[in-house]
Amino acid sequence: MQFTVVTGLSGSGKTQVVRYLEDMGYFCIDNLPPALIPQFAEMFVSVNVKYEKVAFVIDTRVGDMINELLDNLNIIKENGYKYKLLFMQASDEVLVKRYKETRRTHPIKDENGLLSSIQSERQMLERLYYAADVVIDTSDLSVNGLFAKLGEIFSDNDAPEMAINVVAFGFKYGMPADADLVFDVRCFPNPFYVDELKQKTGNDKDVQEYVLSNSKSVEFLSKLEDMVAMLMPLYIEEGKASTTIAIGCTGGKHRSVTFANKLGDKLKSEGYDVNMIYRDIEKGR
Repeated sequence: MQFTVVTGLSGSGKTQVVRYLEDMGYFCIDNLPPALIPQFAEMFVSVNVKYEKVAFVIDTRVGDMINELLDNLNIIKENGYKYKLLFMQASDEVLVKRYKETRRTHPIKDENGLLSSIQSERQMLERLYYAADVVIDTSDLSVNGLFAKLGEIFSDNDAPEMAINVVAFGFKYGMPADADLVFDVRCFPNPFYVDELKQKTGNDKDVQEYVLSNSKSVEFLSKLEDMVAMLMPLYIEEGKASTTIAIGCTGGKHRSVTFANKLGDKLKSEGYDVNMIYRDIEKGR
């Protein structure tokens, strides 16, 4: 089991870190009192459901209890559990700007104003800063830049970088609500009007041969593969955990399935984790 503890200055990007970790399959608990860390660690190890990645977010919202964090981390270390302590920070100027833009209330109430609150919190967290395994300064980082940095720290090299869903659907049944990219292939030859192909689907070789016997179909497939090949690395760099590519024809049985299969095969050959979905293939039979 991998335990990760996220702490740091308010406004430094901890919310984005949690978002990233959840997309990476972590079970995240926000604002946990430090004294509960050993109990939660024992619980996650002992329950029947297997938790491989767990993250605790602990910061000054817990008040003075933040001073107990290192002691409780030492307890789980003595019990044989490994953890990684991630500290998030940014410059005073950047934090002041972020708070003024969002109009959030800082957890440290200092009568001398926002800057004093930030400086007081920085002093309060000084021990954690020096004890951290990893420190990330987000002063000059965009969200995508932060995700890229987190990818260097947390990504499992053996895990797929992004899951891709390739969906074949029929426009007559409505477009997929979760599609990131939608392509309409109703302009290409329709096997539905060929008697020997009507009851077959794009999973059948003779249907695929019919659809791709048209030079424009072949040209479209080539350009589709090229465009998707260009976009997927950009999506990964952006930090997307999954992408849904939807290809639609009239009924979702012939043309859409043919093009979806060809695109899916191409993506699989390039090492992507691809999930094929034939949403409407059994409808209208």
